[in-house]
Amino acid sequence: MYICNIIKKLLSGKPMNKQSFLYRAYDLYADGFRNMTLGKTLWAVILIKLFIIFAVLKLFFFPDFLSTHAEKGGEADYVATKTLNIKD
Repeated sequence: MYICNIIKKLLSGKPMNKQSFLYRAYDLYADGFRNMTLGKTLWAVILIKLFIIFAVLKLFFFPDFLSTHAEKGGEADYVATKTLNIKD
């Protein structure tokens, strides 16, 4: 219930009370990111690495195995037989 009230306050468009916890927490993080110098570069490096890990490596090292080995619509049966070692 408390979370719903917080979301309603955020979406209402009314200015938040400067003494509220949410405003102070937001202000802390916003001020911290605003005054960062080296941190912005490090965050950029982290985001680039995550993009490489999840996008580029998936394309080259994780091909769509089920589309080449299972019939269309029979993917669940193929996985079940390989997982449970059911012999036909």
